[in-house]
Amino acid sequence: MLKLVDISIKLGDFQLKDVNLELNKGDYYVLLGKSGVGKTVLLEIIAGMIKQDSGTVYLNDEDITNKKIHNRKVGIVFQDHSIFPHLTVKQNIAYSFKAKNIAKSEQERLVNQYAELTKVTHLLDRNTQKLSGGELQRVALARMLVSKPDCLLLDEPLASLDVQLQGGLRVLLRQINQSGVTILHVTHNYEEAIALSNKVAVMHEGAIIQKGTTKDVFQKPFNEFVANFTGIKNFFTAVFSPINTARINGKFEINVSNNEQIKRGKIIIRGEEIILSNSKIESSATNNFKGVIKQIIPYMMNYEVIIDIGIELSVVISQSSLQRFNFQVGTEAWVSFKATAIKVLA
Repeated sequence: MLKLVDISIKLGDFQLKDVNLELNKGDYYVLLGKSGVGKTVLLEIIAGMIKQDSGTVYLNDEDITNKKIHNRKVGIVFQDHSIFPHLTVKQNIAYSFKAKNIAKSEQERLVNQYAELTKVTHLLDRNTQKLSGGELQRVALARMLVSKPDCLLLDEPLASLDVQLQGGLRVLLRQINQSGVTILHVTHNYEEAIALSNKVAVMHEGAIIQKGTTKDVFQKPFNEFVANFTGIKNFFTAVFSPINTARINGKFEINVSNNEQIKRGKIIIRGEEIILSNSKIESSATNNFKGVIKQIIPYMMNYEVIIDIGIELSVVISQSSLQRFNFQVGTEAWVSFKATAIKVLA
């Protein structure tokens, strides 16, 4: 679908080095990395805004390396929206029709279709100066989607939004992807990657240092940098009940604090928030489970203990705790964590 082969570019002191990436149709692919590693530069190369020094860009098996921006079937949405302030929402969405011979009735149909998808129908006749950040981002998405790109490129689409707006926009992005749009989304936020993607690539110093399914990258980091940057290994898809429980894999239940009353989503439990002990601890924590230790993995400052309690959890403990409790592979132990320690993502 979208394929990058040996993409390299030097911009002053910065350099992208032999970047290879492949998206299949329908992927939600997240490019994850700290600021300044080249994520946005890569999007701009794909869109045709910057010309790489070497390498090839393929879209649907066609070499588009030398095609003009308007001849590439990709759409790019930046963090700052780039909405025209002197136009209404409807005029902004319809802007891409200016250079195309599309009947007015078809333009109207497409504007209405994507305004409905992005939930901005009620704003169509409004000027854009007083729209919220979330509304502006939805308008920017609708404007790009009316051109029916084969691949949508998103540059930190949630970064400028507050927490309440981020949840709603994540739901929208998932719906856009499920409607058949392939998405390449760049961010420094691993929670976005967990909540949205089926595949992830981690960038560091202008190169991709690990890529694969989201589960593999987060649960099996290739090196210490990836492990430290991603930071999360306990994430699960869950179905939530009205009584604040989450069901994982259709059977395993834990107590959560689901204040937004989300029905289905992802949960994250930081390994540092889980207490590991030889016996059940009497505390205010509502989640207490006995399991079997599967692995003990040493890191520079601590240890990671993988324990099977019906699901596999990664628990972070200190060297002194390991020695004091004499945890060993194959032995039973108890885990304990509070419902408030679990982060729920829509």
